[in-house]
Amino acid sequence: MFQKFLSGKTAVVTGSNSGIGLGIAHELARAGADLVLNSFTDAPEDHALAESLAREHGVKVRYIQADMSNGEQCRALIEQAGACDILVNNAGIQHVAPIPDFPVEKWNAIIAINLSSAFHTTAVALPMMRKAGWGRVVNIASAHGLTASAFKSAYVAAKHGIVGLTKVTALETAGEAITCNAICPGYVLTPIVEKQIPDQMKTHNMSREDVIAKVMLQRQPSGEFATVEQMGGTAVFLCSPAADQITGTTISVDGGWTAL
Repeated sequence: MFQKFLSGKTAVVTGSNSGIGLGIAHELARAGADLVLNSFTDAPEDHALAESLAREHGVKVRYIQADMSNGEQCRALIEQAGACDILVNNAGIQHVAPIPDFPVEKWNAIIAINLSSAFHTTAVALPMMRKAGWGRVVNIASAHGLTASAFKSAYVAAKHGIVGLTKVTALETAGEAITCNAICPGYVLTPIVEKQIPDQMKTHNMSREDVIAKVMLQRQPSGEFATVEQMGGTAVFLCSPAADQITGTTISVDGGWTAL
């Protein structure tokens, strides 16, 4: 779909050793971008993944470990990358509980990883983008950045915050060749979601098809999961010349969830 129009650009994708982040990394590399992958682990398989992507796409790929709950490590990630033309703030975690029972440590961790990390990485990346004369910030929010669900107070608060941060970043870079947008996915078929299906089948005594349709995708009118490739394609579009005047907004990839 896209030519290698991102050749010579470096993309830093947080939380990118699996799932949505890895899917986005693949598509950016397919468009020619060099990559910096990231997660909180520092295992041989993390570095092997970087080598595999480099071979597959013919681009430079590095893996840099950073704990995205730690602001100093978030900033160091961008500094160690050395260049950051494209920043994809994707790292995130989830916890579900009623507000009175929500563990304080889980609240703090979700806000730190899902929201504050994007502030820290963006703060270091923007001067690099300005020096290069071009930049793209793509924040991975959620349908829960636009609407809410019970028992997800920290996640909903963080994702609403990401949407707000996106708008502020766009306003502060308006008039420059830098844009900032948020992608708001609904349910995406990632390895983590795939692992949840058997447990949901046991819990609800349902078939796989019924669990997907009646439990997991009950708020997604299309009745289908989005894919990590679609997330990646959307991110690549936002880095393309066609999106030069798209900034400060959200793009929902949610099968109609937020249209309800």
